[in-house]
Amino acid sequence: MSALTSAFATERGADLAFADDTCQRTWAETDERVNQLIHAFREAGITSGDTIAVVAGNCNEWFETMLACACNGIVFVPVNWHLVASEIAYLLGDSGSKAVIVGAAFAEEVAKALDDERSSAVATAIVIGAESDARFTSYDAFLATGSAEEPSDQSFGGPMFYTSGTTGNPKGVRGMMSSMPEGSDPAIWSFIGGRFSDLVDGVATTVLCGPVYHSAQWAYSFLPMLNGATTVMQHKYDSAGVLELIDKYHATNIHLVPTQMKRLVDLPDDVKNSYDGSSLQIAMHGAAPCPPVVKQALIDWWGPKITEYYGSTEGSVISMIDSEEWMAKGGSVGKPIEGFEVIVVGDDGTHLGPNESGTLYFRNASGMDFEYHNAPEKTAESHLEPGVFTTGDVGYLDDEGYMWLSDRKIDMIISGGVNIYPAEIEGVLGGHDLVADVAVIGVPNEEFGEEVKAVVVANDGVTPDDALRDTLIAHCREHLAGFKRPRSIDFVDALPRTGTGKIQKAKVRAPYWEGTDRAI
Repeated sequence: MSALTSAFATERGADLAFADDTCQRTWAETDERVNQLIHAFREAGITSGDTIAVVAGNCNEWFETMLACACNGIVFVPVNWHLVASEIAYLLGDSGSKAVIVGAAFAEEVAKALDDERSSAVATAIVIGAESDARFTSYDAFLATGSAEEPSDQSFGGPMFYTSGTTGNPKGVRGMMSSMPEGSDPAIWSFIGGRFSDLVDGVATTVLCGPVYHSAQWAYSFLPMLNGATTVMQHKYDSAGVLELIDKYHATNIHLVPTQMKRLVDLPDDVKNSYDGSSLQIAMHGAAPCPPVVKQALIDWWGPKITEYYGSTEGSVISMIDSEEWMAKGGSVGKPIEGFEVIVVGDDGTHLGPNESGTLYFRNASGMDFEYHNAPEKTAESHLEPGVFTTGDVGYLDDEGYMWLSDRKIDMIISGGVNIYPAEIEGVLGGHDLVADVAVIGVPNEEFGEEVKAVVVANDGVTPDDALRDTLIAHCREHLAGFKRPRSIDFVDALPRTGTGKIQKAKVRAPYWEGTDRAI
């Protein structure tokens, strides 16, 4: 039996472990399939210290894969399934992935990525569902090559999430869970899962309604599962369906982003009235600021079950604030959780006191830290000193120790809870021969918080009209995932720049944010 599922298989093997849009798995079934997958990986030459990538929607097979990697010393890279082939190829190459597991719906794009020389290290390609390319082995056929017997020499493996940056390509985040010494005991995962469940007051059944490739959605589903929680999931978000899952499975916890919260409160009254929800104990939300009117409406409906957190892929959960605190301290992201220290630093490098705004840095008392894969310069830029890092946010601590965010120092857009960094988009548009200059910014969007806008200077002799706009949007469609593509393009004669040539993004953004009550 695998180290992370054996106890559950023995003690309550007939209980539900996972349920996706197509089927359910008991703990006994899960344990057997994870054993098979571990052996299948080994038979394919994928062993401790290796890396694989997964391009799939929320499904039972994704969780089986994570469990098998976690017990086999394998680093797994969750890949955003919205990416296009060139973006996927970069991640496969940069991560050094020896295998890729892909959902059938995304196989065509991954097949194109495998044609890219950057993907040359990939020796095994596995598809969940129907085979559509001779290079892919079906997941079920691959699983069948592995024995169901308990694997020997199990060791700790973990995730490496990729996060975009202010410059260049996305970077892999190597934290404790992807940098454990080879041969570490996978039982460490059980400790991590237990600590996480304590953080959210214990859970029994999780509703996963956002993509598990996102580090927050992963943490709030995979980690409780390690403590025995059941996970029920949607691939495509549906608000009414979320309510049905909560009631059908008597779910105790859910993670939401502000866009999902708004879609929930906007449901018709008859749908809302059919929802019981008495089993739900806690609804976590984060990833982006939530409009207060939306959050208050959800609290009015669901009761004081809404807890907000502040964190990042690099630093995990840093602070939390429950409903009662939030209603008393509306706008704060809470106090740092136990073990985290917040340091506010001014532009001149001095440490600031209460109610003084500066760049927020964080230190984890446990010594946990991270580095960016293959990017020591980016690692250095994000640290004040070893163990003291920043997310790039600007804010302050009040007299009672509550943390408040006031701005983002780094050039980032958060749309629907997803971080989007303009540099990559600017690189695509700026490389077009009809474009002389470009700035990409976030502008207000009622549903998603922000949306992507490109402000473009056309090349000499080029008419800035709808035809040019259509051409540039088509160019983005070819080179960028949908969530990164500009929703609109405005044309200007020139962009404001500093004496050193840097675009003054604040001046570009300002006209679009006039009349709003927020800056992010």
